[in-house]
Amino acid sequence: MNKLISGIQQIGIGVPNVYEDWKWYKENFGMDIRIFEDDTVAELMLPYTGGKPHKRHAALAMNISGGGGFEIWQYTSRTPQGPNFDVLLGDLGINIAKIKSPNVEKAYNDFKSRGLDVLGSLVDKHFFVKDPYGNIFQIVEESNWFKETGKLTGAIAGAIIGVTNIDNARKVYSDILGYDQMVYDREDIFNDFKVLPGGDKKFRRVLLKSSKPRKGAFSKLLGESTIELIQVFDREPNKIFKDRFWGDLGFIHLCYDISGMEVLKQDCESKGFPFTVDSSVKHNDDNSFDMGEAAGHFSYIEDPDGTLIEFVETHKVPIMKKFGWYLNMKKRDPKKSLPNWMLSALGLNKVKF
Repeated sequence: MNKLISGIQQIGIGVPNVYEDWKWYKENFGMDIRIFEDDTVAELMLPYTGGKPHKRHAALAMNISGGGGFEIWQYTSRTPQGPNFDVLLGDLGINIAKIKSPNVEKAYNDFKSRGLDVLGSLVDKHFFVKDPYGNIFQIVEESNWFKETGKLTGAIAGAIIGVTNIDNARKVYSDILGYDQMVYDREDIFNDFKVLPGGDKKFRRVLLKSSKPRKGAFSKLLGESTIELIQVFDREPNKIFKDRFWGDLGFIHLCYDISGMEVLKQDCESKGFPFTVDSSVKHNDDNSFDMGEAAGHFSYIEDPDGTLIEFVETHKVPIMKKFGWYLNMKKRDPKKSLPNWMLSALGLNKVKF
């Protein structure tokens, strides 16, 4: 089996309160589908949790309109920590999550009318908004959708990531993740960035997309995505998670739905980015790692600046939990998308709060 990267499965968001924060994401980004929820110990992330396992409460929420999900993640064995400095645009790590919209102007006017913390004005079919917990999202107009629902936003369509050297970072984002086509490469002081903390500096920004359509079981739902790498000049960037744990407050990782984990492992190693975490050390008799209501194989690599990229090869996923219907992904052709009716059935797993 060759490696297959189907799209962004989710972006991890460390939060102070899972249900309070999830309610905000449900009301404002339509993240009302519960794929799984797990309240156990994160025992395999020791390189990033101070060498000790910690208990956490995590849930994967999605928007059936399309896009990647949110893994909403809260420590329960310790108080999640924020940075001890002001995070500025261009700091190293995931700066901003991209959320897609079928009509950015309508979304902008709606967010403004409801008093959300919209940063600046609508510029070139996008705008920025901050959630109550300090996370910044870029709302971008997209025509790539799984299902028309009437919602003003879908879900994750990419990220803006701070790096020290864009050309070096592309060894991960282009050569491994498949964002091999450059949409633009610009260097300037950008008007749309000026509304963001630290955004008044000179930046190089490179927008990348995949030249080939993504394939795989969930590719229709996850959709296409872009990665925007940004490099700040005139100052030394901080690591956003400096002196903190994975899972602390903020964007903690970017996760991709994949097939062919062993081939991917060899590919990452050959390019100088070995797995730093691999769930195979704790697999069950079915060669899977149990993740609450789901199961699979997960791993992590770091980009050249330490930003965490997760890979998940799904083995079992709940389709209609109340009827006990779980899909065994091991028996399917990994290149073949699930039928629309089956993906639509995920929409029945709505949260009630």
